[in-house]
Amino acid sequence: MKIEVRRIARKASYTIGRMFIDGKYFCDTLEDVDRGLTSLMTTEEVAKVKKKGATAIPTGVYNVAYTYSPKFGRQMPLLLGVKGFEAIRIHSGNSDKDTEGCILVGRNTQVGRLTESKFTFEKLNAMLQTEIAKGRSVVVEVM
Repeated sequence: MKIEVRRIARKASYTIGRMFIDGKYFCDTLEDVDRGLTSLMTTEEVAKVKKKGATAIPTGVYNVAYTYSPKFGRQMPLLLGVKGFEAIRIHSGNSDKDTEGCILVGRNTQVGRLTESKFTFEKLNAMLQTEIAKGRSVVVEVM
């Protein structure tokens, strides 16, 4: 399964995107501020630009594992190998206050916010759980 997160609106305190699964639109996304980080940068270069808890992850391609999150108390998708970041997940949330680099999913029906986030995440989470249980790889490309 290939998930694409296409960032379309870079604002002062958040970033809005569109999520596509295997080329088909699935939902909207909300992330922290896109500060121009890329996976081609070194960890040191990322650290110089990153503002803790207020920076979107670098653009790039990331494998996804399905692991237990102590913070959320359940199994969830985890993006692997994100330079300068730890525990980057896809999860529910409504505003940039609900993320510290993670990708939030839902519907962008309000300026700077997501709605229907829990419903959207549960649908995505079930799809990912099924794919990974079948031994299929899941990749996220952030662009």
